[in-house]
Amino acid sequence: MQVVAPAGVDISGLGIEVTVGADEGLPLEGVLRLAFRHAGFTPCTWLTTVSRDDLIERAAVLSSRKLSEIDEALRLAEQAPEPTPATIAKLSEMRDALRRGELG
Repeated sequence: MQVVAPAGVDISGLGIEVTVGADEGLPLEGVLRLAFRHAGFTPCTWLTTVSRDDLIERAAVLSSRKLSEIDEALRLAEQAPEPTPATIAKLSEMRDALRRGELG
């Protein structure tokens, strides 16, 4: 998982964010963002696979409460919600903004 800055906009219908930060021992506050599946839309991010030998130090320790929150977010992200007109409009706006170079 990747820790990223919060979206800063309403992403309901598109995904879910779980906050992480100082309580977990991280130096910065951020979120774990999970995108919901939608036909015709593929959320992209860099994916890197590392072996156990590549791991140098523990980045954080998650409480059982935070692990439960992440498990719930993963469960929700795996469910394919029925797209609403508002969700379809948000996806179209994002696609158009990406094409114009306004998101990156």
